[in-house]
Amino acid sequence: MIAVSGSEKDLAATLRQAEKMAAFEELSPRGSIQLRLLTEEMMQMMRSITGAMEGDFWIENEGDRYQLHLAVNTRLTSGKRARLLATSTSGKNESARGLTGWLRDLFDRSADEDVAMFSSAMLNQGFAEHAVGTPMDWEWSMTQYQQALNASVQNREEGAQEAWDELEKSVVAHAADEVKVSLKGNLVEMVIYKQLT
Repeated sequence: MIAVSGSEKDLAATLRQAEKMAAFEELSPRGSIQLRLLTEEMMQMMRSITGAMEGDFWIENEGDRYQLHLAVNTRLTSGKRARLLATSTSGKNESARGLTGWLRDLFDRSADEDVAMFSSAMLNQGFAEHAVGTPMDWEWSMTQYQQALNASVQNREEGAQEAWDELEKSVVAHAADEVKVSLKGNLVEMVIYKQLT
């Protein structure tokens, strides 16, 4: 496990961890490159999404199934978040568009806000059906989101094509088998799943 904050130094450390894992598991050159690419993309997303927030990064595997984890403890109060958003002309998070923007809004959410604040109907389609109960404990799945979004595009729902186009631009969406984001209290965790050989 590596403590990270999105810095260049952290990126180098996570890439070294990916390379060590690839060497230890004797991944093929293609598998090694894919693990490195996913690690780099996750760290770039962290930098874009969380800015200076600190978190933990680690890689797990069971056979040829790998999981890249990024866990961030969000401690931003609603007052601090309101002051940050007040710098925007609209008073809203203008960058909360597309997959990365929506994830950034999720990681930036206040510690005392619940999931109801996330207003993107398109992205909300990826919430796992079993994720019921308290609004502070749920899971979002990229695969479920893609399936729901595909149906929305076929039905020509408003905003669906734009959301699909944003998803198509995501390197992670193309390279990963699955991406899940879970929220448990103040802990937000992103896990990228990939089968590698």
